[in-house]
Amino acid sequence: MKKMKFLLLLIFAVSLAVRALGTQSVARVWDERALAAIRVDTPHPPAQARNLFSLSICMWDAWAAYDTNGAVGFVYHGKHTAADVAAARNEAISFAAYRMLKERHAYSKTFSNTLVLDDAQMTALGYDTNNFSTNTSTPAGVGNSVYAAVSAWFINDGARQTNGTQAAPYPDYPIPEGGYVAYNNPMTTGLPGTFVYDVNRWQPLAITNSVDQNGFPLGPVQKYLGAQWLGERPFCLNRTNTSLPWINPGQQPRLGANADAQFRDEVVDVIRKSGQLTPDDGVTMNISPGAFGNNSLGANDGTGHPTNPVTGQPYATNVVKRGDFARVLAEFWADGPNSETPPGHWNTLANSVADNTNFVKRIGGIGPVVNDLEWDVKVYFALNGAVHDAGCTAWSLKRYYDGGRPISYIRYMGEVGQSTLTNGPYYHPYGLPLVSNVVELVTSNTAAPGGRHAGLTVGRTVIYAWPGQPANITNQHSGAKWFLPEIWMPYQKANFVTPAFPGYTSGHSTFSRSAAEVLTAITGSAYFPGGMGTFTAPSNTFLSFEQGPSQAVQLQWGTYYDAADQAGLSRLWGGIHVSVDDLTGRITGSQCGLAVWALAQKYFDGSILNTPMNLAIRNLNAGSRELRFNAQRGFSYNLQSAVSLNLPFTNDPAGFVQALDSSTMLRTNSVAGPSRFYRVISQ
Repeated sequence: MKKMKFLLLLIFAVSLAVRALGTQSVARVWDERALAAIRVDTPHPPAQARNLFSLSICMWDAWAAYDTNGAVGFVYHGKHTAADVAAARNEAISFAAYRMLKERHAYSKTFSNTLVLDDAQMTALGYDTNNFSTNTSTPAGVGNSVYAAVSAWFINDGARQTNGTQAAPYPDYPIPEGGYVAYNNPMTTGLPGTFVYDVNRWQPLAITNSVDQNGFPLGPVQKYLGAQWLGERPFCLNRTNTSLPWINPGQQPRLGANADAQFRDEVVDVIRKSGQLTPDDGVTMNISPGAFGNNSLGANDGTGHPTNPVTGQPYATNVVKRGDFARVLAEFWADGPNSETPPGHWNTLANSVADNTNFVKRIGGIGPVVNDLEWDVKVYFALNGAVHDAGCTAWSLKRYYDGGRPISYIRYMGEVGQSTLTNGPYYHPYGLPLVSNVVELVTSNTAAPGGRHAGLTVGRTVIYAWPGQPANITNQHSGAKWFLPEIWMPYQKANFVTPAFPGYTSGHSTFSRSAAEVLTAITGSAYFPGGMGTFTAPSNTFLSFEQGPSQAVQLQWGTYYDAADQAGLSRLWGGIHVSVDDLTGRITGSQCGLAVWALAQKYFDGSILNTPMNLAIRNLNAGSRELRFNAQRGFSYNLQSAVSLNLPFTNDPAGFVQALDSSTMLRTNSVAGPSRFYRVISQ
């Protein structure tokens, strides 16, 4: 049986056994419960990032409700006391977390089992699943009240949660209401070639016997997963135009349009990497942190770290077969069976860091050592805020730019011909560039028996690449060979092929860099505990797409950034993305992570309450005036007025209104009557 794969020194054979509260914090228990549920469900990375963030807010807000040192909840702002604060926190967190997971797991493909396990976890902790009290004099009432506030915050946030079912969770808007319509007709992956109206735009796939990564059957044609996320509400991002992405790095390179040469180079690079997915070519590489990694943001220019800053010694070499490394990397980071998807990967990594005996839990790496519960609720709040905003960023770009995928690029360009020799055979301006040992023309000599293109049609463009899954994935590997590009497949399972959403930008890259920024900030170091994180893939048993690796491979990362960069690279060797998808995702992910960490700290120390509030008034016309004041998401604001500073202020008829964006709130009032003084209060 294929072993479950997790990050950083740990390989778990995870059962669904329920864990009672023991040496781990109650927040960790509920985070692990959420991860276990993701591993058996249909992968939906942005929705699962949203679920993890919702859970994290519940736990943070319940913890902050009993804090007397200034901590402020994100949505629930009540403060409460208890004779035993530690016990009250555990209970309040559990009720809030349990109810949130029950709400979200109702939309799971495995809901019948998952909901039972949620109940069992609550019972194992000693709490009554039927206690729905909202009496905040009790911890259960606080927890249930926190859940109600957080649930209400997310229920109309753009994800369309309540429009879904177990069979079809998180559906897009209907087409008349702005739902996505694919520009290109589907590609039947089992047939050669493809037809596209615009190769630069995403093409759905029609896959025979299509299943998701956990084996649940899918429809015959892909439906865009998360198309509505352009309108999903983030944690800290802001924009002035709701039709634009939350962060906009600009359009990707396009064939026959902007950055055409870069587009072609990156397509060739994917083919080149596909041809490297073989352990038989004798090529090796040193993947030690001393030689691999330490890149600039948005580049692959690193040559490793001079020394391990913890030991003060150089990193030992780690020479492996390139084909083994590339295949392990592609499968390790893939959303394969038993995967938590990228948002969950980084929760697993964070939990592993917390478990490391060399690690000391100081927020930001400075100040007093905090207990396990405080560490966990703060890590989850910041980390999952970052992956949620990364999901909003990446999926808004996917929807806005509708970028294509390598399987369409390579098949289309290769089928129309080559673009290098204008007077050569099969010339087409949109064909593949000819590159020695990667993309070549078949000649009578090379097509002859024993030739490099033996048996292939003279004059055709051919590529050297991984030819698809072998007949026996347990005992065979496919290697690399020359073949026609119109049958090319990415390094994925034949009944999965490529995720059901556009390519630009890479979700893996955006999620991973965003999470790496937060882990670097909250731990106070970019380096893993001990200066290195590792994962070992055993020989001939680890891979699930084919046999391998031929020798054991130990992935190694000096820093969280190194791990994040490898997550992005994995999608190139996996044939899922081109380089611009990866590198741009790293840059936007960094922006997400840094912004989230800056904001999360303000909730930790309460300085969010000191955000300056400015009120501005301007006349619109003879009969009305506009009032503007800045707001912070999650807080409620009440506009008040009085005709004299010596008289009581009265409330605006709307009363307290919760801010859904960190931006300016507007009111329009009549100018009839005497002049008035205005003020804004928040809660």
